[in-house]
Amino acid sequence: MTPNAIPTLDTGMDERSNFAPLLGPRFMRFGPFQVDQQRQEVTKNGSRLKLQGKVYQVLVALLDKPGEVVTREELRQRLWPADTHVNYDANVNTTVNKLRQALGDSTEKPLYIETIPRKGYCLVVPSEASDVPGAPLALEVIPENAPAIAAPVLTKEPAAARSGFWIPLSVVGLILAGMLLGAGITITTLLIGHFAQVTRWP
Repeated sequence: MTPNAIPTLDTGMDERSNFAPLLGPRFMRFGPFQVDQQRQEVTKNGSRLKLQGKVYQVLVALLDKPGEVVTREELRQRLWPADTHVNYDANVNTTVNKLRQALGDSTEKPLYIETIPRKGYCLVVPSEASDVPGAPLALEVIPENAPAIAAPVLTKEPAAARSGFWIPLSVVGLILAGMLLGAGITITTLLIGHFAQVTRWP
């Protein structure tokens, strides 16, 4: 073993048998995921994910406190016995990163797990608990920097339609008015010329 190596613990499936099932509802759901706490399985839209050992335990710890910070110390106490000699910080980081990878999440744009600097981690999506399996929750993702989109106002659409109708009608009206004005000027000129010729006769 090299001096700089960081000892880690196996996160295999057999590790789950050391932990008693949690009390409370059997199923936990968030986004497209469902956690069966009795079978200690995680599925995404019905397809089983390979979340093993401590990775699964981190997810359950976050689901126990949705929207709240789960500190790194809480995770350490939950994942490793007091007499375990490992680099806790490195192992917590590795385990949370494995969970993010399994969920398709990232640290840059977190959809599910947000890092709270110098504190811990937080599940940032709604979750629900139930004793019966159910459909996945819809996940609505709104980027932080996305511009606000106003809801469409229905009363503006008829106004737009009316304005679209009146513009060509106004143009036609102006053309007709111009033609009538031109015709009026022409007729007036002819009448004046004719009247002038008539008055010259002896």
